Amino acid sequence: MLLSLKGIYKWVNTGINRTFLLKDINLDIDEGEFVSVMGPSGSGKSTLLNVMGMLDDFDEGAYHFMGDAVQNLKEKQRAALYKQYIGFVFQAYHLIDELTVYENIETPLLYKGVKTSERKAMVADMLDRFQIVGKKDLFPTQLSGGQQQLVGIARALIGNPKLLLADEPTGNLNSRQGEEIMELFRQLNQEGVTIIQVTHSEKNAEYGSRIIHLLDGHVERR
Repeated sequence: MLLSLKGIYKWVNTGINRTFLLKDINLDIDEGEFVSVMGPSGSGKSTLLNVMGMLDDFDEGAYHFMGDAVQNLKEKQRAALYKQYIGFVFQAYHLIDELTVYENIETPLLYKGVKTSERKAMVADMLDRFQIVGKKDLFPTQLSGGQQQLVGIARALIGNPKLLLADEPTGNLNSRQGEEIMELFRQLNQEGVTIIQVTHSEKNAEYGSRIIHLLDGHVERR
């Protein structure tokens, strides 16, 4: 078992009203799975992904990741787990505007303390894999949405994550690029990477071995 969510609730309080973002989520994800999360806008898909990725806290319940009880970990320990094992592809890219494409992709390796020569080889490989070698010295604002998305995916993959979390990974790509990314995900999954993707696309969801439907913050059916 890679991760397990038990009775997870997340809410926001506004005055006397409590709005639930996640309600009683019970979910086990095995190592090597490829899971697609679907549901209408506002159903809690991105929130669920952020909780799994330890980017968001939750208010109630238990989350175990690789045997660690996440709710009992200090911020620093959670950050260390995230950097070590998780790659995240964000819908809004989250690239660092002050860094070049090359530097953005390299960032996770700096956190991990990878040697310079090794870093260079790994970044070169990613630039090549995503056919963005010619863009390596540009800044994110100089790229199209699709190119920024490719850089975000390259950055998420460079640290060889155990778990890849992807929020609408092909949302800003044309259909050919989108297909290539989904094929790449399939290949990574076959190599042993666990993937959880949020998607609106039935076609992309089919790449997963399991589809989870969310509605109003809870799992509708499995």
